[in-house]
Amino acid sequence: MSPPIPSNMRAIVVEKYGSPDDAFVIKSVPTPVVEPGRVLIRVRAFGVNHAEMHMRRGEWAEDMPIIGIECVGTVVASPDGKFATGTPVATFMGGLGRTINGSYAQYTSARVNNVVALDPDAVDRLGWANVAAIPETYATAWSCVAQNLEVSKGDRLLIRGATSALGKAALKLAIQAGAEVTATTRKEERFGELENIGAKEVLQESPGLAEKVAGRKWDKVLELVGSSTVVSSLKLVKKGGRLCLAGWLGGLEPIKEFNPLLQMPSSVHFSLFGSFVLGEEDFPVSDIPLGDILRMISDGKFEAKPARVFKFEEIAEAHKVMEANEANGKMVVLVE
Repeated sequence: MSPPIPSNMRAIVVEKYGSPDDAFVIKSVPTPVVEPGRVLIRVRAFGVNHAEMHMRRGEWAEDMPIIGIECVGTVVASPDGKFATGTPVATFMGGLGRTINGSYAQYTSARVNNVVALDPDAVDRLGWANVAAIPETYATAWSCVAQNLEVSKGDRLLIRGATSALGKAALKLAIQAGAEVTATTRKEERFGELENIGAKEVLQESPGLAEKVAGRKWDKVLELVGSSTVVSSLKLVKKGGRLCLAGWLGGLEPIKEFNPLLQMPSSVHFSLFGSFVLGEEDFPVSDIPLGDILRMISDGKFEAKPARVFKFEEIAEAHKVMEANEANGKMVVLVE
């Protein structure tokens, strides 16, 4: 018999926009009501994402009092019968933290289309903290590498902003696909980290990278720095190649000036991937081989440990680290 669902839960609530110390309050709030089309999940751990920093500041287009766009945990109730009680699952996007209360809580109610069952043995071997570093980051990385860029064996791929959590995940998946990867980072002291993961070459990131590499071009480019460098990245793609914009490490400001007639090279394919579409009709999460990725990590084919693990009560500290660009990879929070 399943334990009763408590009427109240602990949650991290954004009571006003601002700094981590000013915005967050941990308090008791009603546990989400179980509804058809949703899955009630006991949150065991959640990843910390840049989008949530912007939500906390009031800079995102949408946000809820309880933010958090992903988590891992166990099923408490599934009215549609898709998941058995106790099933380990991951959920990400589907409006979490944006249009419905998110994962910064002991329980969350996620859209059934955005919930993925996880291999219990792999979860047991890795532990909740390690599993929490995977869902949104690797779902996004796989979508960029496998779908938008169609990276295949022998491709020469450039990843700009590769020491981010998404950049490292994309690097690992691209290497698994047989690509030869050049990675960029702003800090020279992080070159060795990317080389140890498997990057064949590491370059120092700067807005003038295209001029620095003197006419070199790549088959595929994954742009994670964002609006400040994407026009430069167009110059780095060979004829018939692909550029995917999927990150905004440099900030959310739009491109200040872009004239496609003058700045868009002919026969280069330019696309965007935003993880907010995951779970929609055209982007089902069932397309993403999250189970295979989890098994590869569990089997030691590559590592996906979080850079730092925080307690629930340390959420403000986690956001301070993220804001200072000191995360050096994925950060996660253990709820209990």
